[in-house]
Amino acid sequence: MKAILQKDHNSEFRFWGGDLMEKVANQKPVKHYKELAFMGFLEVAMNIRTILKNINICKEDIKNYQPDVLVLVDYPGFNLRIAEFAKSIGIKVVYYISPQLWAWKEGRVETIKKYVDEMLVILPFEKDFYKKHQVDAHFVGHPLLDAISDLPEISVENFKKENGLNEKEIIALLPGSREQEVEKMLALMLSVRDSFKNYQFVIAGAPSLPKEFYQKFVDDDVHFVSNKTYDLLRCSRAALVTSGTATLETALLNVPEIVCYRTSKISYEIGKRVVKNIKFISLVNLIMDQEVVKELIQNQLNTENLVDELQKILEGPKRDKMLQDYELLREKLGGKGASNHAAEIIVNL
Repeated sequence: MKAILQKDHNSEFRFWGGDLMEKVANQKPVKHYKELAFMGFLEVAMNIRTILKNINICKEDIKNYQPDVLVLVDYPGFNLRIAEFAKSIGIKVVYYISPQLWAWKEGRVETIKKYVDEMLVILPFEKDFYKKHQVDAHFVGHPLLDAISDLPEISVENFKKENGLNEKEIIALLPGSREQEVEKMLALMLSVRDSFKNYQFVIAGAPSLPKEFYQKFVDDDVHFVSNKTYDLLRCSRAALVTSGTATLETALLNVPEIVCYRTSKISYEIGKRVVKNIKFISLVNLIMDQEVVKELIQNQLNTENLVDELQKILEGPKRDKMLQDYELLREKLGGKGASNHAAEIIVNL
């Protein structure tokens, strides 16, 4: 959004999103993403009426607003329906950040061919995936490289002082952003603390959850910071991270990590059957096509394994190897400029 405004000062936005988008657009979203955050097959099934209602609200809103361009971001179950509708009323459609069709529901590529004018991808292997299906996608680079390269210098000492932390080295905890997920993850992540008494654990608070929610986890060696995830990571020795974009952010900020993933048994069993062709769940490993960071999934995610893996990345050869692999990861993702490349295509459509 910032890059679009730089290229076209007269751009106006109407959007479904969060607080950061609201800040750039200087207006409220039509719907906040907190109202749309359903996780796992079971939760989606239980909330299907709400999801269908939101699809209808979105269609009506687009019809009334009549934008020049509709930009869709990920979220395929919702967005591909919206793409079809927008195309039917003559609106140009750009898809920014491809759904993970290379992992499951590959057949959706046919829907993209029909209803999407431009597909902008942020992972290098996605361009080849689409080429295989006769779609000329644009690899624009990864927007995280822009965000990270623009960060100012940081003092670990000042960060600790400003956030009421003690002198111990930090292990960062990134437990996700949805309340149900965070509750479970923090209980597991903090189960290792007795083995790491020389460290303090600092939780990266999600902007979508109130500060009060985290207070029950806080004590002398467990702290919480809100809306400061990048600063927290840059001041940390290692991190425990719930799978998702945060795994890539952590790697690009050069912090050794363990990827933690656990969902309901039903969701996991369904997922195993529908997700095909992928060996890993973290973006770091998927991009590198090898295990760079340890993934602890479902029953593997327990105190014993967490302690063992965390010890390896705090000191020693595994830590050194991971940091070397992070260098190669940055090379694969290309340089900064993703947001500019994407904005250029959107503005000129």
